[in-house]
Amino acid sequence: MLPRRVVVSGVIATVVLGSAVGVALWASREDPSYQPPASHVVQPGAPGQPGRSLSGSDLSQVSPPGFTAADSLFIQGMIPHHAQALEMTALLAGRTTSPDVTLLAKRIEVSQSDEIARMQRWLAERSVPSAAPHGGAGHDALMPGMLTPAQFDQLKQARDGEFDRLFLTSMIRHHQGALTMVEQLYATGGGLEPASDQFAREVNADQSIEIQRMQQMLAKLG
Repeated sequence: MLPRRVVVSGVIATVVLGSAVGVALWASREDPSYQPPASHVVQPGAPGQPGRSLSGSDLSQVSPPGFTAADSLFIQGMIPHHAQALEMTALLAGRTTSPDVTLLAKRIEVSQSDEIARMQRWLAERSVPSAAPHGGAGHDALMPGMLTPAQFDQLKQARDGEFDRLFLTSMIRHHQGALTMVEQLYATGGGLEPASDQFAREVNADQSIEIQRMQQMLAKLG
């Protein structure tokens, strides 16, 4: 599970959300009227003093934290990560006859295309360049789980059942890399800004669900 961190009067309060977070985020997309349960936020007290539960009116007085370098690097790296997933789904024509694989790839194509546009807006609204500075997580760097040129060429050469197995295996690893990037975001102090936190959690929830789906499909292929 991922930590939910809220800055309250200069103190970072950590609220751990259960596994229901992923389900809630998924349900909210399927049913716009769905309202996930509210988080319980506690402001830590002074040493030796108990914490204090914050009401909605208390939280309304708290200014949301801004984005950090960790947020920028996460978004800058996730764009080329998503872009490669789209390159992988573009290979299906003439290489697979599986309706299940085709449907999965279409879902990935639609969702990640939308997310790329969303990340590009995030960068533009904050006047952050689309690529990280030299040595950072830029477009020329391979993010966790991304295919090397040799691995991508291998996928291009595959056909039929061989392609399906290799596509699913590669996309599972690709999605797992995205989950690693989410973990790295929080481990390096990012995800405090509401927008970057929400996006990271949606990536974590959606791609976790798709990993399970692909693992089931792969098992059926044998």
